Formats: sequence, C-alpha cells, structure tokens
Amino acid sequence: MNKKEFVKARKILGKTQKQMAELLGTSLKTVSSYEQGWRSIPPYIERQIYFLLSRRAGICEIMRPCWELKKCPDEIKNICPAWEFNAGKLCWFINGTFCKSCSKKSWEEKIKLCKQCSVFTPIVKMIEYKQTT
Repeated sequence: MNKKEFVKARKILGKTQKQMAELLGTSLKTVSSYEQGWRSIPPYIERQIYFLLSRRAGICEIMRPCWELKKCPDEIKNICPAWEFNAGKLCWFINGTFCKSCSKKSWEEKIKLCKQCSVFTPIVKMIEYKQTT
C-alpha cells in the first residue's frame, strides 16, 4: 500500500488522521508520516486497513468463498486455513492459505497475488475508483 492508497482508504472509512491513528493503535504522527510518505506502511497496518475496508463496503456479504470461486480440489481445501476456519471470504487476510496450490512466505508475496484475485479485487477496485474520482 502506498501513501495515496492509505489516504484514500482513510477517506473511504470516513476517518480523520487522529481517528485513524486511534483505530490502528498508533500515533497521529505515525499516520501523518504514512500519508506524507516519510514512513512505509507496515504489513500489519495494510492488512488491518484492507479488513476495515472490506467490512465498510459489505464486500464479504456478497462474495462466495474462495474455494468455490477457485474450484479448489479437496486435497488443497483440507490443508488450507481459509477452509479450516471457514474464512473463504477473508482468505486474503489469513496467512498460510494455499492460493494457486502453494502457501506464500510473506505478506508482501501474498498480497501481491491477492490483488490479482477475484476474492480481493473488489477492495482494490474500491480504492482505485476513489483515486480517480
């Protein structure tokens, strides 16, 4: 997530910088630093923002579980945390999921793949749309 996406996400969530800092459990100075580009946005903050966006937009309510969309075979479903925890609409939030039949080692690897996936793209499109309007 870059600084422009962070600002757009905050605005979509309808939060001031101070409110966003409280929501993320960080300082106002840190949020300001993210928005100015002085600090990179850590994975745990990016993940939390995407979660909040997914809840704000109600995206999870209209989505089908990832294993249905991706037509995962039983041998993959049975070892995937998204299946284990019945979180197929939030698979992008959970580490260790078996997207494309393999688990990613880092959040950066995982979210790069997720941003191309039909389960996660509604959230990405929400931010992209807001950037152009």
